[in-house]
Amino acid sequence: MTGFDAATAAVQAALDAGARYADARVMHRRYESMSARNGDIEELSQDESIGLGVRALVGSSWGFHAVPELSDAAARDAGRRAAAIATASARVPGPPIDLVAVEATVASWASACDVDPLGVPLTDKGDLLVRATATMREHGADLAEGLYQIWDTTKWFVSSEGHRIDQRIRECGGGISATSIGDGETQRRSYPSYRGQYGTTGWELVTSLDLAAHAARIAEESRELLTAPECPSGETDLILGGEQLALQIHESVGHAIELDRILGWEAAFAGTSWLDLSRLGTLRYGSELMNVTIDPTIPGALGSFGFDDEGSPAARRDAVREGRWVGVLAGRDSAAVAGLDHGGSVRADGWARLPMVRMTNVGLEPGPHTLDEIVAATDDGVLMDINRSWSIDDKRLNFQFGCEVGWEVKKGRRGRMLRNPTYTGIGPVFWRSMDMLSSEIVPWGTPNCGKGQPGQTGHTGHPAAPARFRNVRVGVRA
Repeated sequence: MTGFDAATAAVQAALDAGARYADARVMHRRYESMSARNGDIEELSQDESIGLGVRALVGSSWGFHAVPELSDAAARDAGRRAAAIATASARVPGPPIDLVAVEATVASWASACDVDPLGVPLTDKGDLLVRATATMREHGADLAEGLYQIWDTTKWFVSSEGHRIDQRIRECGGGISATSIGDGETQRRSYPSYRGQYGTTGWELVTSLDLAAHAARIAEESRELLTAPECPSGETDLILGGEQLALQIHESVGHAIELDRILGWEAAFAGTSWLDLSRLGTLRYGSELMNVTIDPTIPGALGSFGFDDEGSPAARRDAVREGRWVGVLAGRDSAAVAGLDHGGSVRADGWARLPMVRMTNVGLEPGPHTLDEIVAATDDGVLMDINRSWSIDDKRLNFQFGCEVGWEVKKGRRGRMLRNPTYTGIGPVFWRSMDMLSSEIVPWGTPNCGKGQPGQTGHTGHPAAPARFRNVRVGVRA
């Protein structure tokens, strides 16, 4: 059967079994990754899977079932089983669940891709990693690593409301890291990010990173960090590079505005949220420079798509406007419960997983400054960049992050390198202290966002640029 045929059969079987709504997704995914260490290829991984997942809504309860087969019999059995699970769950009374209205759509969408990443010869991709890691070793790294990852996903979606959507999404990216080992000290420098940079695009993204050209620099910086002075402790002005600010957005904004967390539906894997829906539209989240959007329409960003896994079209919305909290990431059911008029942020990481609220591209709009201007305006502070560690509580409120590298900033100039830089804060207090923000936005890609039980790995994007925060606690107290 075709993807559409299988999905249609599953939906009809769920309706025949008593569901008042049903949808089904067939997903075909090819995955490839390669890693290199110290000038040699370490591992090549290639995987391919296809299957069908169907949701059924009975009363106030969802049922879900998935099968790795696209025959008519398997699809119909999956639909019946999903309805049976929903029926069994509905025996326990719960609040009624409606779905925010979405226009039934027949459409086809594909992400832009100039160079098919799976079409690039393995020898070319391997040579890139070997050359970069060998260069890092030549320039002093004790451990030189590089990797790339590729996902090529096709989806066919059908709903009982009349949706019939197919999408092809190609994603890829990569990066390198150099680790140097000293006397009781280990330091790492990465490029362009601690896990690499990723996007919904073709191999042209990896080519643009020019990994080999940065290999010598990051190896030398990892050795320099071994003897650099320790980051001082105390309160000071903090300048964050764009890559680290992307993680800050991810952890202290993106997860916090997920509506299922706010409603208490998602509380097992990483907690709920400190946000209260009664304050939507009035809560002061950050300074007036803080404008955060939810935007799956950004070309090439990792959280981009044409339609989410409920058939809602990609649309840009505000999450924070001039520092005020105004929007959430939602699905059709959670939005209806909260009295909102839109979903659009529901995805699953594969055909065998139930779709849930996930981040799309959650990031900052550009500010009026440049990094050079921010440094020049800072009399006494620390500039930190590239994430090394993160920790945040289960309300997404109190956090502590560590970075790979820091630099002292004195009298408007970047000075000596600092090792083991860390900073800590409370989400809204931290964001309210942002007083300078660069216009140099990069849509950083995070391919490893964990959520749900069974766990799912989401692909998210975070447009971010360097910014300054006042009176932040940095370093480790004696």
